[in-house]
Amino acid sequence: MTAIQYFWRHPLAEQVREEGREQGLEQGREEGLELGRELGRLTERRQAVLDALEWRDIPVPDPVRERVNSCTDLDQLRIWAQRAVRATDAAELFAGE
Repeated sequence: MTAIQYFWRHPLAEQVREEGREQGLEQGREEGLELGRELGRLTERRQAVLDALEWRDIPVPDPVRERVNSCTDLDQLRIWAQRAVRATDAAELFAGE
């Protein structure tokens, strides 16, 4: 049993654990950056939809704003942004859905 306990205190075991920690931190950073990029794209698309309506002086009721801000589908937000350019009413964003 002492051999097993000794192994965990061995410098090689310490080095392997430290390398594992570093790899885990690097992977976590990468995943965090990608998540941040994705959230940034979502935020930009949501804002583009709402801005298009507001720039055209189309009132944006709270339910429309909430639906746009809760959307997590970049393709759907792109479709809504295209519709917002031609819409005469905010509800037209969701026509046919």
